[in-house]
Amino acid sequence: MILRQALQSAAQTLCGAGVPDAFIEAELLLGHVVGMSRTQLYTEPDRSLTSVETEHLHSVIQRRIDREPAAYILGHCEFYGIDFCVEHHTFIPRPETELLVETAVKLARRIATGEGQIAIADIGTGCGAIAISLALALPHAKVYATDVSASALRVAETNCRRHGVRGQVELLLGNLLEPLAQTVDMISANLPYVKSSDLNHLSPETRCFEPSIALAGGQDGLDRIREMLEQVPGKLNQGGCLLLEIGQGQAEMVTSLIRSYFPQAWIEFTSDLGGIERVVQISPAESA
Repeated sequence: MILRQALQSAAQTLCGAGVPDAFIEAELLLGHVVGMSRTQLYTEPDRSLTSVETEHLHSVIQRRIDREPAAYILGHCEFYGIDFCVEHHTFIPRPETELLVETAVKLARRIATGEGQIAIADIGTGCGAIAISLALALPHAKVYATDVSASALRVAETNCRRHGVRGQVELLLGNLLEPLAQTVDMISANLPYVKSSDLNHLSPETRCFEPSIALAGGQDGLDRIREMLEQVPGKLNQGGCLLLEIGQGQAEMVTSLIRSYFPQAWIEFTSDLGGIERVVQISPAESA
């Protein structure tokens, strides 16, 4: 079998199984199997697959038909223009979360000292995508990245080494803000916000393969956000702020929740390209 045939066959098989974006996924999986870029697949269409490659391709196509996410099959994904290792222990970074990073970077550049120094805590870091993206964009920032999962932090450590930020990002094992021993200027968090009633309606890729601890937000979807807000006093420097990612339709509930902890807080929402209020910025009146 040559590459052209393999690509067509893989795309048809994935499409027939109802896999979204079947042709794009076929390109990714075939490129992964033969160790070639997308461009190379088209510049060398008559290149023959070895028997080992053919068997491997059948295996990964079957995994995708079984709805295992391509990122787990490939072992990596792109986020904020950066390639990150991912494993089944970690939530796959989503494009919408790039808005959280963009907002954090803009805000950090405003509130940092003249030398660009700022302390940031990324809560529930997973594979480290947010923390590392912030570190690369803000070379003078110190980033503390916490997670309750030791397995996730091992993946984050791999990504820190890969992108050369081990001295800038400090990984901390523990629940939310609890392992943070010092105050910071900014807290960023993409915590679970899916309602219990919505979990069964998620795609099979998400529902069956991604860690539930990174998804389940309780009855109203705000359990983990609520828990973190309880821990904020004593963790933020004066004038510090929080940035949270939230789900569709949660802005009103989140505002009420924030007011219950910080009645005088300044709150601002930033919408994503779909018009969903996705990121909330919180400046508590008294943060230390």
